Amino acid sequence: HMLNRVFSAFDDLAFHLKLEKIKTIGDAYMLVGGLPIARPDHAHACLQLGLGMITALEVVNKSLGCGLQMRIGIHSGPVAAGVIGKRKFAYDIWGDTVNTASRMESTGQAGCIQVSQSTYEFAREYFHFEPTGGVDCKGIGLIPSYLVSYTGRYAAYAHRTFNKCDLVEYGLGQA
Repeated sequence: HMLNRVFSAFDDLAFHLKLEKIKTIGDAYMLVGGLPIARPDHAHACLQLGLGMITALEVVNKSLGCGLQMRIGIHSGPVAAGVIGKRKFAYDIWGDTVNTASRMESTGQAGCIQVSQSTYEFAREYFHFEPTGGVDCKGIGLIPSYLVSYTGRYAAYAHRTFNKCDLVEYGLGQA
């Protein structure tokens, strides 16, 4: 019930921002910006979603009296995508970009969005970032990473929009 409420809110946010949910894996939620149709603002949209996800989780925690936490990792780059398998067909993505995004998440801080250098380059004019000192990625070495600070043009928009429209409209936060 609790995980369904959280993921349903994330689905609504992704739909609102025209992002493509790929799958859930246990308590993980994977999505992509720029597929199946390329878009120049993919990094901005993913960062907006990340801020909305943090807000959504805060609302669920408050309404259910729980203390769920999450980390968000974002990396921008090329991926391979397609439908795989013979049974239970699934659209999926794979490649170094997916692995790097996963590393951004797994080494991040609870309640924060950690991004790679490439995502930082796409979004640095619209969001504020704090350097972390880097992340050690297996087979790659130390790569620069940044935490999103919750100030800037899109951050204010994301919290205002998701708090007053999507989260209320879809009933998130109502027991």
